[in-house]
Amino acid sequence: MNRYKMGLRLVYMLLLALVSLPSLAAVKLPRLVSNGMILQRDEPLKIWGWADPSEKVTVKFLDKIYKTKADKAGNWQLELAPALAGGPYTMEINEIELSDILVGDVWLSSGQSNMELPVRRVMDLYAQEINKVNNTNIRLFRSSTRKDEITAQTDYPDGSWLPATPKNIGDFSAVSWFYANNLHQKYQVPIGIISTAIGGSPAESWLSKNKVEKYLNDWTEKKAHSDSVRAKMKEEEPEKLAYNWSVEVNKNDPGTGRWSKDDVDVTDWNQISLPGFWTDKGVELRNGSIWFCKEFNVADSLAVKEAILRLGCIIDSDSTFVNGIFVGNITYRYPPRIYNLPKGVLKPGRNKLMVRVFCQGGRGGFVEEKPYEVRVGSQVIDLTGDWKYHIGAKLNPPFGPPGLSFMPGGLFNSLISPAHNYKIKGVIWFQGESNTGRGNEYEQLFKSMIQDWRSQFDHPELPFLYAQLANLGVPQKQTVNSGWAEVRDAQRRTLELSNTGMAVTFDIGEWNDIHPLNKKEVALRLFLEAQRVAYNNSSIISSGPLYESMKTEDGSIILTFKSVGQGLYANNLLEGFQIAGEDGRFVWANAVVMNRNTVKVWSPKISDPKIVRYAWEDNPAGANLKNKEELPASPFSTEIKNN
Repeated sequence: MNRYKMGLRLVYMLLLALVSLPSLAAVKLPRLVSNGMILQRDEPLKIWGWADPSEKVTVKFLDKIYKTKADKAGNWQLELAPALAGGPYTMEINEIELSDILVGDVWLSSGQSNMELPVRRVMDLYAQEINKVNNTNIRLFRSSTRKDEITAQTDYPDGSWLPATPKNIGDFSAVSWFYANNLHQKYQVPIGIISTAIGGSPAESWLSKNKVEKYLNDWTEKKAHSDSVRAKMKEEEPEKLAYNWSVEVNKNDPGTGRWSKDDVDVTDWNQISLPGFWTDKGVELRNGSIWFCKEFNVADSLAVKEAILRLGCIIDSDSTFVNGIFVGNITYRYPPRIYNLPKGVLKPGRNKLMVRVFCQGGRGGFVEEKPYEVRVGSQVIDLTGDWKYHIGAKLNPPFGPPGLSFMPGGLFNSLISPAHNYKIKGVIWFQGESNTGRGNEYEQLFKSMIQDWRSQFDHPELPFLYAQLANLGVPQKQTVNSGWAEVRDAQRRTLELSNTGMAVTFDIGEWNDIHPLNKKEVALRLFLEAQRVAYNNSSIISSGPLYESMKTEDGSIILTFKSVGQGLYANNLLEGFQIAGEDGRFVWANAVVMNRNTVKVWSPKISDPKIVRYAWEDNPAGANLKNKEELPASPFSTEIKNN
């Protein structure tokens, strides 16, 4: 009995000792604070996370120990001493050990599709260079999921730090990669990119709750109206609301499941010349499906090889077949069609290419001045010229209330809020296409967003660098109003904010592509501005001429520019200037460089000029004012804006 009591007493004492031990509940970290992360050099660092209420947290990094306790809600945060560039290091956070940590410069990359565009989409220009990339000192963090746009998030639902290796480089933002590579080569420190850009996003979707109220109220009102219309439709015309465009197009297209086959007879199909828009060639189809067929010959020696089919850009989407074999599809208009043809797809002699194109409104077609060809090794088979076509299904547009764009504040909540504790060097930004048509409000909106982010990151002078809109569309012979030019001018005026820099890009876009490939030059111009704004190199000429002031003189206007470097380039006949009198009617103007930083603008049609504007088109192809460093002048208007 005594032995039994002693045993119970021993068990009791053991349990009491275990209860008395400090709690070892697991600490949870945000995804940004993880293996392979790059931390911002020379800045006090924030490390944060979650644990049980009052849980003790110990962080060990670079031979220093930091301690804190989680608050009642389980949140904890520590500030670490600044660190010099270097690594790899390890960090211990209670029982967690993080490895392969580098210290260098971290940049937040954001905006819309021209910033999001991945490296794999620009391989046509940079294949040789990209195929050699293997640099673990440049790393990208990208979360691919937007979990909740209504509430400001504290963490990303997925994502990890990925080094620039052959396996990962294709998924890097192209602008971000070239920008980071420039920085790394110049400053020889690790470079981290937090990539958050989302295609199609308007600037107001990136505002926090502190700045978004006006835009959110307007959006909420439109949503309430849309919801009420939908509710009424559901009650009165449920069959129309249930209309499924994809189902209807297949049901009404006689070629579905038939015309994609190799043995389809196209003898009686009509003929059309491609590339081009079919509505410009007399084919009336605005909504539905249409089939295009091209027959081409392949030499016996080439038919046994792998090949690549290039179909430029197709509006809106396509499904493509070669000799009855499905080779690929793209579900929206912008990506280039690059389809691999494995061995066995091509055959000696006559081959048949069938492209089913879907259009959901407006002008459909094959975009001009893009590659349409089959490539077999070094051999190229041209696919332009005569094709056969047959309309598949003609449909009405989808029925229902118009869809709403991104919720104002939503992308900030899901993609910026989780990073606001992470120390960064600065921001690079490429956006504006989704705000064209609202250029007059964009200046204040954009300025508000920059100031908002600076407040959220607790960095009042956070360097903010951005790319102007590139050129797009056919150049105009007449003077016109331009929504793209209005946004460019608003971007120029945003330089009034301190620690901002702008890359002019209207000379390096493509008239037929909203996603031009030359992202390397965009990144280079952002890098030039980074050296001035973020790395305090006051001697560098980082941009082209920027309009500063004007005065009237003898029926002309004298313009003064800053950022002229060694001076305005004077060997060109200047083009791209427009001038107007009191009535605001613009005409093309004569212009000449007068000296290092001034230009004289005039027109015999305007005796009393009041306003000059420059490069005021969606695609100002002829505009050629630049400095001797070969950097182009920004588009501008001298008109005073009332914000």
